[in-house]
Amino acid sequence: MKKILLSVLLVASVIFANAQLASPVLWSFTSKKIADKTYEVYLTATIQNSWHLYSQNQPKDAINQPTEILFNKNPLVTIDGKTTEVGKMELYQDKKLKISANQYANKVVFIQKIKVKSNAKTTISGSVEYQTCDDKKCLPPKKELFKVALK
Repeated sequence: MKKILLSVLLVASVIFANAQLASPVLWSFTSKKIADKTYEVYLTATIQNSWHLYSQNQPKDAINQPTEILFNKNPLVTIDGKTTEVGKMELYQDKKLKISANQYANKVVFIQKIKVKSNAKTTISGSVEYQTCDDKKCLPPKKELFKVALK
């Protein structure tokens, strides 16, 4: 009986450890009204220590997947301009492999201005596709879906 219990605990701890490693980024999604019929949508990535998330804009020699933010069509809203990034961007360079990357550690906020066509309450939804790496490995790209109310 002890062997079975020990085996179950061992398997559970391996699954829990892999789940922790597979999600080094915690996302939150909010909006703020900044003017009449104009909002900012905030896609905030909180990144675990020693991990990095890649910018939407990468140098030509980069090999990691840049973060890509897609908004679903909504006839009540228009996307105003490009998504901006707020955080401390780091330029990573590997002289041996001759590659570089624009990346963030700890936290980055992606901000998109949205204009609502009427005073109706609505939502904006979409996805963030991103890749994370630490000093030893890179995880496969991951997609996070979001939906934010515009009130």
